[in-house]
Amino acid sequence: MEKIKVKQPIVEMDGDEMTRVIWARIKEQLVLPYLDVDLKYYDLSVTNRDATDDKVTVEAAEATLEYGVAVKCATITPNEDRVTEFALKRQWPSPNGTIRGIMDGTVFRKPITLSNVPPKVKSWKRPITVARHAFGDIYRDQELVVQAPGTVELVYTPRDGGAAQRLMVNDFSGGGVAMGMFNTDASIRSFARACFTYALGERINIWFGTKDTISKRYHARFRVLFQEEADARRADLAAAGITYSYFLIDDAVAQTLKNEGGYLWACMNYDGDVMSDMVAEGFGSLGLMTSVLVNPDGKYEYEAAHGTVTRHFRRHQRGEETSTNSVASIFAWTGALARRGEIDGTPAVVDFARALEGAVTETIEGGTMTRDLLSLTTSPDPRGVNTFEFMDAVEQRLAARVGSK
Repeated sequence: MEKIKVKQPIVEMDGDEMTRVIWARIKEQLVLPYLDVDLKYYDLSVTNRDATDDKVTVEAAEATLEYGVAVKCATITPNEDRVTEFALKRQWPSPNGTIRGIMDGTVFRKPITLSNVPPKVKSWKRPITVARHAFGDIYRDQELVVQAPGTVELVYTPRDGGAAQRLMVNDFSGGGVAMGMFNTDASIRSFARACFTYALGERINIWFGTKDTISKRYHARFRVLFQEEADARRADLAAAGITYSYFLIDDAVAQTLKNEGGYLWACMNYDGDVMSDMVAEGFGSLGLMTSVLVNPDGKYEYEAAHGTVTRHFRRHQRGEETSTNSVASIFAWTGALARRGEIDGTPAVVDFARALEGAVTETIEGGTMTRDLLSLTTSPDPRGVNTFEFMDAVEQRLAARVGSK
């Protein structure tokens, strides 16, 4: 069979542990046999990031800005235990955070819905897309462990020589911790605009929530800038028949559990990190959650929403069988391929991506699935298979779909 030509390159970012194992299998079994594609490869494993002093992460992000489309495997963000495990030089920052900062991107996460895996929340009828502000806040903070009595202050020094402003954070009588974090008007506005553009394109309502009753300056600034963007897009929202609603974040959570879904939930950075996992689990699992980072200039980076599945990797290392859900990783590839095809004007590439998604859906809805889905499915006689048996089943259906065309 002649391979389908992908006109422009795709940036590939490899990762860690079990997802790295799955990643290689997806590429070799489900992608490269069918596509002639130039993959600009970057190894973002924690050991290679350590060896390159994390320069490889910056290079991968810059390549994404150059080529416009990337696909990323899950990666380790090391804590102290991981530093010891891998003999790292330091606790390197989250590669996702680094990439988001360079790209000035917004993360949109949307669940993959299946007819035989109903949502755990009975009221949910349609997917809830979570937009996570991918810049600043605690992901770019400075932290301090206070060892003895003393004061911690927040200081702002104007560049024009004006008087400095000093705010007391706390007067410590003993040990403790302190943290300083920030965001910028430019990034918040970019996030708001991306959310309204996405919601208008999908014709879905948009929600936004903070805790401005407590954080009367930091969180309140987000609310003000979102409202300004809503006011600027008022006519567009009316024409599309959709609405913008602001909630306190705790009310947004409560309303989400009662709502039928079908809207975009815009969240601040930490809230989006947490709520996207909650929504994913509510619709099935993190293995059924797509994630795409979009920057204001229309550059895209696709990945799975879950982590590196360490527990399964330990079993894999011991030679034991695993049943790891590869759906989100496969959909990261199909998302990138479809976007590349749309940008390049190559419908055959888009069709292939949709065929691969269809093969995955058909496999699970036909009753063959990884074991994490067995307790969730309504299939009368489901067949739980291991990691690679599932991918083999997908490959069979993909070959049939592509061959029929």
